[in-house]
Amino acid sequence: MDQLPVIDVGALVNGESDARRERAAREIGQACRDSGFFYISGHGVPPSLLERLDRAARRFFELPLDQKMEISMDRGGRAWRGFFPVGGELTSGRPDLKEGVYFGAELSEDDPRAGLPLHGRNLFPARVPELGEAVLEYLDTLTGLGQSVMRGVALSLGLAEDYFAAGYTADPTVLFRIFHYPPAPPASDDWGVGEHTDYGLLTLLAQDRHGGLQVHAGTGWIEAPPIPGTFVCNLGDMLDRLTGGLYRSTPHRVRNVSGRERLSFPFFFDPGWDAEVPPLPSRAAGSPDATGGGPARWDGQDLRAFTGTYGEYLLGKVSRVFPQLREDVL
Repeated sequence: MDQLPVIDVGALVNGESDARRERAAREIGQACRDSGFFYISGHGVPPSLLERLDRAARRFFELPLDQKMEISMDRGGRAWRGFFPVGGELTSGRPDLKEGVYFGAELSEDDPRAGLPLHGRNLFPARVPELGEAVLEYLDTLTGLGQSVMRGVALSLGLAEDYFAAGYTADPTVLFRIFHYPPAPPASDDWGVGEHTDYGLLTLLAQDRHGGLQVHAGTGWIEAPPIPGTFVCNLGDMLDRLTGGLYRSTPHRVRNVSGRERLSFPFFFDPGWDAEVPPLPSRAAGSPDATGGGPARWDGQDLRAFTGTYGEYLLGKVSRVFPQLREDVL
């Protein structure tokens, strides 16, 4: 495989005929088995929303560091929201060549979930008020799109179309990041984001025109360049676990060699915080369909060995990304 497929999900978004939805689901299933990565078109996200988000994000990252630090993550407490500077996030123990802002579902202070880690209020920059407005609209829009794509995933597995929406994603864990990658120095071995997999069910990524995303598909790394009008979609560890490895959460990484500033907008659509995520009955060990899960994971991790809730899994992963923040607020 030297390029990722482009799948039109319009039938899933718009509730078109059974035949059209099933065709999209078959294409999704094939991509999930082949690489765990694909592009989606026909998603219905207004270009104007993406343009507003991009403009506001660029305005924010152009601010002096001391002004960006007015919404630093240490001010977000247990919600783990806000800004971190270049080198402030670790991947596999190594600082990333990027800065960014963490967001999530906006919860009121009296919401019973507000005291949980990674839950609560967002920190929005007063100096760029349009960023908060665009982020909240984007969260709502992408949550709907995530449910639509997961309908296709359910159909591709022979499940009821609402299998996930009625269970794992009835109250999804929704997280959103905006990352700003300065150009990598010539001949540098620094990565904007080092090799990793995502943690939950589904990631929907908007990226600007400068590219830099690489996916480990098949026997080596391939580029996943920006394609206008699409999102990159990839699977996370929990979907890998649910399917017993049939659908893969695939390693990927980023290096910005464009010579320009790069922005990316990953949206994570994941199981509910308290959900346990065992393998589907058809994929559990000992079932007739449990074989053929693919090669061992790149990091040697056995996702089947994990027990507990998705929240516990996510917190353990994110705590390694921000070890100092973990010590300060948990």
